[in-house]
Amino acid sequence: MDGAWRLAGVAVAVLVAGWGDEAALADTPVDLELVLAVDVSGSVDAEEGRLQREGYVAALTDPKIQAAIRGGPYGRIAMTYVEWAGDGFQRVTVPWTLLGDRNSVESFASSIAESPYLTAQWTSISAAIDFSARLFDDNGFEGTRRVIDVSGDGVNNRGRPVQWARDEAVAAGITINGLPILNDRPNPWGGAAPVDLDGYYQDHVIGGPGAFLVPAISFDAFADAILSKLLLEISGLPSAPGTGGRTGLASR
Repeated sequence: MDGAWRLAGVAVAVLVAGWGDEAALADTPVDLELVLAVDVSGSVDAEEGRLQREGYVAALTDPKIQAAIRGGPYGRIAMTYVEWAGDGFQRVTVPWTLLGDRNSVESFASSIAESPYLTAQWTSISAAIDFSARLFDDNGFEGTRRVIDVSGDGVNNRGRPVQWARDEAVAAGITINGLPILNDRPNPWGGAAPVDLDGYYQDHVIGGPGAFLVPAISFDAFADAILSKLLLEISGLPSAPGTGGRTGLASR
């Protein structure tokens, strides 16, 4: 009989240990899982690339962003920073990070600023969306919302149609927001800048519950645009009614 009781005790101990392991492996709940997907294709020259990065760093270190993070039910979000170009170039520049206080946010911003800047040819928004969507799998977080924030200065010219990638991501419960950079400068090889890029993003790129875009009228205006956009994404507030998911142009 004593042996039977000992065996029962061992079985209970194993079950308790198993429950503990399962709890330890549980995803961390957050208010938002956010992929910042940033265009570093050939149309973005070194100066424009610098302005983009400085825009993200300035926005993330703004007290309004930090207050928005703390204002959610959990008071924390998860974020990763991805740079992309053609269909063969997508790079996690800063991995998934839990952001909940000033130090964590500023450390994330510093990692963006200090990472080596790489670039490649062509523009594949579809590959950027596909790559970003996979990053939500087994990332250690469980967000009430999952969002891909796509910024860029051109249309999809490599890879599969961007609408296909958008629709698959939306079907998986992911929202895609856009930050088109409306730049009238010719690209480095002399080609004309895209016409009606914000309309292109509206029709082909953004999608999912509450999807919206915030156009920036130039790379110089990028910091203002990303600050406005991040505040909307982190707070979960809808874009202005009657705009079809499109907010006003960010400018200086």
